[in-house]
Amino acid sequence: MRLNELGRTGIKVSEICLGTMTWGTQNSEAEAHEQMDYALAEGVNFLDTAELYPTTPVGPTTQGDTERFIGSWMKARGNRDKVVLATKIAGKGHSHIRGGRPMNGQEVVAAIDLSLKRLDTDYIDLYQLHWPNRGHYHFRQLWAYAPEKQPSRSEVIGNMHDVLEAVDDAVKAGKIRAFGLSNETVWGTMQFLDIAEQNGLPRVASVQNEYNLLYRPHDVDFAELTHHEDVGLLSYSPLAAGLLTGKYLDGARPEGTRATINRDLGGRMGHNQEPAVREYVGIARKHGLDPAQMALAYCLTRPFMASVIIGATSMEQLKTDIAAKDLTLDDSVMGDIRTTIRKYPMPI
Repeated sequence: MRLNELGRTGIKVSEICLGTMTWGTQNSEAEAHEQMDYALAEGVNFLDTAELYPTTPVGPTTQGDTERFIGSWMKARGNRDKVVLATKIAGKGHSHIRGGRPMNGQEVVAAIDLSLKRLDTDYIDLYQLHWPNRGHYHFRQLWAYAPEKQPSRSEVIGNMHDVLEAVDDAVKAGKIRAFGLSNETVWGTMQFLDIAEQNGLPRVASVQNEYNLLYRPHDVDFAELTHHEDVGLLSYSPLAAGLLTGKYLDGARPEGTRATINRDLGGRMGHNQEPAVREYVGIARKHGLDPAQMALAYCLTRPFMASVIIGATSMEQLKTDIAAKDLTLDDSVMGDIRTTIRKYPMPI
């Protein structure tokens, strides 16, 4: 398992990160522990969670269970020092999480302490903002996003500064080691970087955004930002919520899969994705590859990638996904993939 540096922090994370959002709904505590045991044995040292989790579905009765499962596992195994642990603060929109209030310095302080308690640990390695307070183009908002309708620049910058000061206090108190963003834009990331540089505050180490063969905006401006600013991508949904496995082709919805809970897979399951998925699955079969492993291995080739976040509801899925670390895509496979990318540049 290759290790990559997280930004300029000196923290080394495995190129594959174990995502956790199904733990507490689709997966039990025992199953979560089994997944973490296997992943750690395979060289995965990076776990990503959030105070919002589990999300399949989101709800007040299970909120925080994912962090609690990780905490009970680390306590039982006595292995906190073997794990790079990332979590996130939720913003506005979920009334059962700190009243659904927007993120600010005060909310960051409260959320960190609550996560530390659930995780049963003294520190968090990477603390992330789950999404911006303002609007953004993620979560299928690409065609509806209107920058001119967002809060003023002074409001946005003031809020970012307030958040970074709270993060700085947490770093100095030993509660967190590094700071990251999620579902953020290039402009937003640069503002955080500028504020940090001008005021001696914690620097953005990473950005966690969706990236997969069907959705690749990171290939454009964010790739340049990564190159010059050392802000690596933590890619979530590298299998496009399971679409790239091919299991949903022709309208199939296998029992127990995410599509039986979230009917449109967060807006991904539209008419445009199916022809592209069919071609990617066809490429994998042509070359004797597992479609999921091929899709993950492609993500691992990207020069801006810090870690690819996988998620599984079964051990079979987990073993398949982690094995992608050993797959090298040769020129003929990459050529076929590039041809399909040009044919279907943004199907979701």
